[in-house]
Amino acid sequence: MSIIIDLSKSVYEICKEHPEVIAIMKDLGFENITNPGMLNTAGRFMTIPKGAAMKQISMEKIKEAFAAKGYELKE
Repeated sequence: MSIIIDLSKSVYEICKEHPEVIAIMKDLGFENITNPGMLNTAGRFMTIPKGAAMKQISMEKIKEAFAAKGYELKE
């Protein structure tokens, strides 16, 4: 069974619940996520879809990367 990640939650909330998500997102190109200051500020209001739009990373690519690690993204 996969772990469900709610995309309406902030990146900060998701990373607090599932710290292993930080590595997945870093590999996808969200390199600032490893900076605790950035995670504690921008991460509190940023969602994965908003970040993907800013970084021009397709949600399909993100969903595939999370699925490969046993996660399911819920919109």
